Amino acid sequence: MNELSKNQLHYLNMRRRHKRIVAVSRVSILLAFLFLWEFAANTRLIDSFIFSSPSRIALCFLEMTGDGSIFRHIGVTLYETLVSFILVIFFSLFVTVLLWLFRKLSEILEPYLVVLNSLPKSALAPLLIVWLGANRIAGMSVAIFGSILNLYSEFSEVDPDKIMLIYTLHGNRLHALSKVVIPSCIPAIISTMKVNIGLCLVGVIIGEFIGGREGLGYMIIY
Repeated sequence: MNELSKNQLHYLNMRRRHKRIVAVSRVSILLAFLFLWEFAANTRLIDSFIFSSPSRIALCFLEMTGDGSIFRHIGVTLYETLVSFILVIFFSLFVTVLLWLFRKLSEILEPYLVVLNSLPKSALAPLLIVWLGANRIAGMSVAIFGSILNLYSEFSEVDPDKIMLIYTLHGNRLHALSKVVIPSCIPAIISTMKVNIGLCLVGVIIGEFIGGREGLGYMIIY
């Protein structure tokens, strides 16, 4: 019993040591990177006008924190990202449900969705901004088509025996959707949402690159 306790204690100590090594290594890599960046900028190994330096970034951040402008730009970007994210969720779920309910419609639209999803989003977003004039549209364009395809694929792969059971009990397609398909796909929906929040942020920043007057994307270009 004492020997087992010693082994457990040794294992716990090894785990703590491993975690400390990982944490120290991460911090060391970050500090070394910042030091080399600052050193290269100060010695003119790199053009500080293009690459800046950690000290200049820190001073700029403190200045923008003092006048509150950084919070305004962060708020604009977060608001547009959140709106894009919510629109993507509802629109992609709505379209996916329609495609699942009407198989002919899915067969007609599937090649167009594949083509739209394969287009480079950095090229598609500026066009949508010019046409529609909203950065949140750019945020949607990055995530919406892939989200629809992924969710429809998950909807189509639900166990057919469970759906057949609903029909055997005299249920209809709506019952199969609400009782089997959507509950079975909740993990896939949550996983898609996790990906979409990042994609919406990327799309919004791309939109602010092109036509924004506020937001983090505008600040990066500025």
